[in-house]
Amino acid sequence: MTIRQEEQRDYEEVYQLVKKAFETAEESDGIEQDLVTALRNSESFVPELSLVAVEDGKIIGHILFSKIMIGGREELALAPLSVHPKWQKKGIGLALMAKGHEAAGKLGYDYAVVLGHAEYYPKAGYVPAGRYGIKAPFDVPDENFMAVRLNDKAENLNGTVQYDKAFGI
Repeated sequence: MTIRQEEQRDYEEVYQLVKKAFETAEESDGIEQDLVTALRNSESFVPELSLVAVEDGKIIGHILFSKIMIGGREELALAPLSVHPKWQKKGIGLALMAKGHEAAGKLGYDYAVVLGHAEYYPKAGYVPAGRYGIKAPFDVPDENFMAVRLNDKAENLNGTVQYDKAFGI
């Protein structure tokens, strides 16, 4: 498996992958594939942080980090992370997160936040966002709104996340 930056020629395959990945997900609103499209067309899109996992010429996973604001600082939100159902539970999501975190750190970002499964994302270093002074702009259990520090020297933040309007929040 290789992980590389998504290219424009991948868009339709990624759209179908995201749709398939979330078809049976418990915590899905069924529009994650449309969110990816909307974020690509927004000012918060960072092309270097839209990554695909490829096996035998087929895209089997995708991750997208987009820009958010927290207390006046530009940081990142991970959303969504998608792995084809046939390839889930094989470490592909964790590999995509690791590669994304590395790329984000090189681009100068200090934090990434995620709204997600409390038992999955901590495997990639995510902890309740409140530990870093980061608050959600909506009511959510602490264990589901998480953040990872991408730069060990980064200071804690003190602010509420402002998502791109593409998120509809």
